[in-house]
Amino acid sequence: MSWIKLLDTMVEKEIIPILKDKGPMTGAKLVESTGIEVLHLWQACRRSKDIHLKTVGTQFLRLDRNVEGYARLSPSIRREFLTYTFVGLESQNGKLKTNVENFEKDTERISLEKRDVAEQSIISTVDIMAEKAVILEKACFILAGDVVYDMSHTVSRPEKSTGEMVRGSDLDIIVVAEDDLDPDVSRSLDNYIHKRKHMLLVNDREEIDYLIKSMSRVREQLQFDKFSSMVASKILNEGQFLYGSKDVFRTVKNLVEEYGIPGKLHKLEQQAIDNRALAEEQLLSIDVEKESSEYLNLFFTRAEEDEIY
Repeated sequence: MSWIKLLDTMVEKEIIPILKDKGPMTGAKLVESTGIEVLHLWQACRRSKDIHLKTVGTQFLRLDRNVEGYARLSPSIRREFLTYTFVGLESQNGKLKTNVENFEKDTERISLEKRDVAEQSIISTVDIMAEKAVILEKACFILAGDVVYDMSHTVSRPEKSTGEMVRGSDLDIIVVAEDDLDPDVSRSLDNYIHKRKHMLLVNDREEIDYLIKSMSRVREQLQFDKFSSMVASKILNEGQFLYGSKDVFRTVKNLVEEYGIPGKLHKLEQQAIDNRALAEEQLLSIDVEKESSEYLNLFFTRAEEDEIY
């Protein structure tokens, strides 16, 4: 039996009966219900004329060391299918639409809640510091990551340093300080945020991923001349004001424009879009049990989060 015929049989005998019985569901729920390996299930659903897929959310640029040229789209093909795609039948289009609308509302709500957690965590941290006034004058707190795209989720995942399970998307926070901020104040801030990070992880299973850098470091990274600088530049470009000095934040955003970062990222994003289209086309046309694909790393990505530098 050809692999395509095998997929067709899988659709007819295993997938469609479950959808008829249980109604539309996410890719993750369908994997759980069928026990079919996720790549095979994705192929079967995408190739079937009887199955309808509705994907929600935004695709955006990720920089990934494991991808040639560093540029890929996020969510990955696998994550998009599992978390952000609803699978149903033509007769279930009404229910599919309702599920998508509800999911979009939930994702927006989760993003707002995570932004609030980030904001309140930073405000309460700075409020108890003796150096509060100088920090608010000479530093800004910038929020980045899934939340700025309204793509936050609560799918459990292991925290990077401890392996303990946390509630989905982390909270990426960059602190940019003027060069003349006293190093002792910067070290004190680092210590206080680290304590808050630990408290939030233990009590709420929320992860803050943060970094404090000087304005000189920002200028250095905006050279966009190596992978870590490219990631840092992308985060500064997408980042949103969270707390602190709006003047410092405006300086950062002006530097991002001055160094031409939006245009450089746009080229990488277009590269990622083109590679995604080629990857999906090839992965839908091969027997993955017998044939390899240069694009498998766009399906099975190692991580869905940015490191911050």
